[in-house]
Amino acid sequence: MNSNTDVKMIAFHLPQFHTFPENDEWWGKGFTEWTNTRKAEKLFQKHNQPREPYNDNYYDLSNLDSMLWQMNLAKKYGVYGFCYYHYWFKDGKLLLHKPLELIRDYSGEKLPYCLCWANEPWTRAWEGNTKKVLMPQEYGNEAEWEDHFNYLLTFFRDPSYICVDNKPMLVLYRCNNIPRCDEMIAYWENKCREEGFSGLHLVEEMNCYQEKSVCKNSAAILEFEPLYTMSYGCSIVERVKNKIYSIVFNMRHKTNTRIYHYEWLWNSILKRNHTDSKKRYLGGFVDWDNTARKGRNGRIVLGVTPERFEYYLDKQKEIAAELESEFVFVNAWNEWGEGTYLEPDKKNGFKYLEAVLRIFGKGTD
Repeated sequence: MNSNTDVKMIAFHLPQFHTFPENDEWWGKGFTEWTNTRKAEKLFQKHNQPREPYNDNYYDLSNLDSMLWQMNLAKKYGVYGFCYYHYWFKDGKLLLHKPLELIRDYSGEKLPYCLCWANEPWTRAWEGNTKKVLMPQEYGNEAEWEDHFNYLLTFFRDPSYICVDNKPMLVLYRCNNIPRCDEMIAYWENKCREEGFSGLHLVEEMNCYQEKSVCKNSAAILEFEPLYTMSYGCSIVERVKNKIYSIVFNMRHKTNTRIYHYEWLWNSILKRNHTDSKKRYLGGFVDWDNTARKGRNGRIVLGVTPERFEYYLDKQKEIAAELESEFVFVNAWNEWGEGTYLEPDKKNGFKYLEAVLRIFGKGTD
């Protein structure tokens, strides 16, 4: 390992654990991500559903104490920072913003963090209807870019906000959705300089929607796992092997779900060639099972254990050090509806967090 590179772990964070009027209207009164988590059903005998938080901690992220509990727990177990999902829509409409603003405005000690603009329209996709748009996503021109930047700036100015070379880090979920993406990035970069920063550290996310960089002005790319590898990151031979594995499993268990094996996915991740000229932030994942959201239309990863997670994440950290890349982004801190979370649950307790601490260390009480 390159001892000159201090690799740190950032965990994606979903703020969808509190009620707000739009979700009440669209999904039913009192809806949060816990609603999906609780309703999950076993699709076969040993299916790890429903997922249940340790000590039945069905928290409410509109409560500052819950946000601080998460930060303190992450810090204790060696997580460097959170990447919070940020939802900004047409005319400055915000959703799921209250938890983020609670952290932004908190004056006490807190975990470093950055934002990921999850820039896609909200639909009824969980019901299989992607054409029913609940909240459209439009990008506008300079006037809209300025309004959005002014809101982002309230976070960038937070001393706990993650910067690279005095440039605030902002992750974009789907750059290929934005018609004038390079112009928007350049506009924001200039605004950052006007505010005393050295520019903007704009990170393009590679996922199931985007295979390669599409923006000239982005500073880095990020591998969002496991969806990036599920969609693009493996050979034809590996795809065929996993397809056969999925078919055999479904025949044996009389199910009809897309099945993947944990080791197959992680081995594909670790074998990837990194030939980009841009900085690359590697990705990792704890687990994956989004049947709590999508039922039999979901995807399930089998063969998951805390020990395997630790082994593969440690290997990914070594590769990041060789690439002189200072961050590994892990999916996720609390994606309970997608079955990938570091937070303790009733099945594994704190084992995944203990694995993170052994790899990244520096945990504190």
